[in-house]
Amino acid sequence: MSRQTKSTSRIDSEVDATYGIDVSKVDTAVLARITAMAFRHKARMAIAIVATLSAGGFQLFVPQFLGQAVDLARGLLAGAAEGSSGRAAAEEALATTALLLLASAVARGLFTMMQNYQGEAVGQLIGYRLRLEYYRKLQSLSFSWHDRVHTGDLMTRGILDIEGVRLWVDTGILRSILLTVLIGGGATILMQNDTTLALVALGFVPIVGVRASFARLKLRDTWIALQDQMSLLTKVMEENLGGIRVVRAFAAQAHEMVRYDGVANEALEIASRRVRLFVHSTTQMTFVYFLAMGATLWVGGEKVIDGEITLGQLTEALAFMLILQMPVRQIGWMINSIARASTCGGRLFNVLDLEPSIGDTPDARPLEVTEGVVRFEAVDFRYPTWAKNDRTLAEIEIEARPGKMVGIVGPPGSGKTTIAQLLGRYYDVSGGRITIDGQDIRNVTLESLRNTVSIVQQEPFLFTSSIDHNVAYGDPWAGRSSIERSSQAAQLHAYIKALPGAYDTLVGERGVSLSGGQRQRLSIARAILPDAKVLVFDDSTAAVDAATEKRIRDALRDFVSDRAVIVIAHRLTSLMHADEIIFVEAGRIVERGSHDELMTAGGRYRQLYELQSRETGDEQ
Repeated sequence: MSRQTKSTSRIDSEVDATYGIDVSKVDTAVLARITAMAFRHKARMAIAIVATLSAGGFQLFVPQFLGQAVDLARGLLAGAAEGSSGRAAAEEALATTALLLLASAVARGLFTMMQNYQGEAVGQLIGYRLRLEYYRKLQSLSFSWHDRVHTGDLMTRGILDIEGVRLWVDTGILRSILLTVLIGGGATILMQNDTTLALVALGFVPIVGVRASFARLKLRDTWIALQDQMSLLTKVMEENLGGIRVVRAFAAQAHEMVRYDGVANEALEIASRRVRLFVHSTTQMTFVYFLAMGATLWVGGEKVIDGEITLGQLTEALAFMLILQMPVRQIGWMINSIARASTCGGRLFNVLDLEPSIGDTPDARPLEVTEGVVRFEAVDFRYPTWAKNDRTLAEIEIEARPGKMVGIVGPPGSGKTTIAQLLGRYYDVSGGRITIDGQDIRNVTLESLRNTVSIVQQEPFLFTSSIDHNVAYGDPWAGRSSIERSSQAAQLHAYIKALPGAYDTLVGERGVSLSGGQRQRLSIARAILPDAKVLVFDDSTAAVDAATEKRIRDALRDFVSDRAVIVIAHRLTSLMHADEIIFVEAGRIVERGSHDELMTAGGRYRQLYELQSRETGDEQ
């Protein structure tokens, strides 16, 4: 299998792993994985489990002490008839039982508090770790994967799904241990008193278990549907907020409200269906529980009348059932937690388990730059997730040397931006190779490559931070003098100094407080700040007027004298002074040479030059 075929299959597997897997089939393995994450915190989980066992054990003492108290109370009545000595003994025993009951209740409360604290702590630690791992994975996955996955879906997984996973410790693991202790311990104690009464009192347990299992399957399906709908809701909101100026410009608020309401209403219907299912199943389980309690009272009462058991033993059985009332109700919550944890964990792990299609090879070494010569050698490329048959680039041959500028021009969609993305290795070539000083960029580490190649993107992105932080993003340790020097080269320093906060001025979200030209100039300043040996300007002055562009070009002349420079542009004035100009059309190089050579040849370049000259003359 060829290198590119392997890369393509990896990209396809990334997308399939994210969307193509039926998450509803994932259950035991996902829950076991989350449980293993919890037990990495051995001390906390040990304390939580011991506290849970202790809380359950002390809770089991309560019904026994109540039963003893009832029998002692009857003895007290009998002792009153016999004399003061019998009465005093009965009162002393009753007081001791009351103190033991109080001590058991206090101990149970303290251990329950400890269980809740440690369970919540472990859940928060799991959530913290998953957030970091998820964010780290998103940073490493290839552009091909990000091209196919919506931001809203990723945000939903990073927030709601992680929340569903972290709750598993408290609502799943510890709660199941507590239920086991209460039901198992209670059954053992009741069996010792009277087997028939115990079977009647605990007869609701298997019925509830079967009903809860069926409810679990349905709750799981509805939770998956709700998560998908919430992802869609997040997508709609994210798109609306990102394009809020377009919405306001076309007075489309009413349309957006109708659109959002439609998606939100579907989410509400799914949530309502989940609530109805949950309430219905819980109601059925509670009804069975009270039915069993009534049967226990009837059968136990007959046995008391017949003298087979004491009134205290009947009270003990009823008290056990009262204690189990809340755990029985919690079975529904625990089943819901199982469904939510397995579903959320499956969706989350599908992303965490992905292997990036673009990454360091096992034998990758740091790029060693000697001259800084860039070569495209018979490069072919096609986007594996878009065009399955047509090549975006074919037989591309380019050489860029330090101190020389290579210009790339061509009609929209001809593959110019793809050339820049291949040089930064955002994608891997389909054929041929790209080298820097003779080293194939696929065989060097990504970090060293991207420290060497600085690309000014076609669409500049700015962070919600101060101007100096945005400029210094490429080199966080740069001093203020270096930041100002790169801003001066980008013809932005004078504008920044005129602002009230100068370089400390806060840039709005995505740089909305700056004009398009200012955003591009800030992006240029950010790209030239690091000591990168290769600079690529991808139509980075399209929003800048011609006079400012000339000043930027003049300022950069000395700045890039020892760097290889590639300029991609639609406007020929941006690159007509380049040492070599390459005209790309339909993914192929159709012309190359200097401006004068291409003008003399009278081909596509000259036609484009004359067309742009006429348009400029008409505007003037």
